[in-house]
Amino acid sequence: MTKLNADASAPIFDHLEELRRRIIYSLLFLVIGAGVAWMKVPQIILLLKEPLTYTNLYKNHQLQLVATGLTEQLIFSFTIALWAGLALALPFILHQVWLFIAPGLYPNERKYGGPFIVGAGLSFLAGMAFCYYMILPPMVKFLVDFLNGTVGAIFSIGQYMGQIITLLISFGLCFEIPILAVILTRIGIVNHVTLGKVRKYAFLVCLILAAIITPTPDPINMSIAAAPLYVLYELGVLLSRVFRVRPEASLESGNPV
Repeated sequence: MTKLNADASAPIFDHLEELRRRIIYSLLFLVIGAGVAWMKVPQIILLLKEPLTYTNLYKNHQLQLVATGLTEQLIFSFTIALWAGLALALPFILHQVWLFIAPGLYPNERKYGGPFIVGAGLSFLAGMAFCYYMILPPMVKFLVDFLNGTVGAIFSIGQYMGQIITLLISFGLCFEIPILAVILTRIGIVNHVTLGKVRKYAFLVCLILAAIITPTPDPINMSIAAAPLYVLYELGVLLSRVFRVRPEASLESGNPV
């Protein structure tokens, strides 16, 4: 009985050991990415200040970032390096995720490893780029000039950068919706029919997410954020249909529908 229990628990410990290995590798890639980003922190800060520069061109008053604490610059430099390092290491971390889940997939499903890694990485970057170029300029201009220049603006580097990074990461994650739809479809949790039936709820969720992500009551900015989120959902429905598990493919792989 003891031997049977040991044999049954062996696969569990093997999975845990594999998970530990993949987590360690992912953390190493994150540390390497953060180390590379650390050397570029001043350039990254200048890049994230661009929405303020855009606003300066709109109004003739000086906007600047200030440190309100002795250690704020140091602490937030670490924060920026961490998040930028995560963006750099994302493809390698996704590869570790795929290596962990691939053994549990059927041979015909493992061919999606490359597209999954590339698609997820590009989607995340596309989400951040969309936020940076389409959301941040009008949002910052609206918030900074809310009282039409009556109040001067001086921003804490921690508060400003924290909000900007939160928005960038949020849009990056939202742009993963199509990739998530494909993965959930391939493992049989959802399908295009199910996703199509909840369109009206998805539209409402997109509006709520847009209201949360964009801290402005301006309906134009909210619409700019909500529209691509819903388009991404519809793209997820389309990809779910394209990559659906067909009955004949399921029978051939030994995975009955």
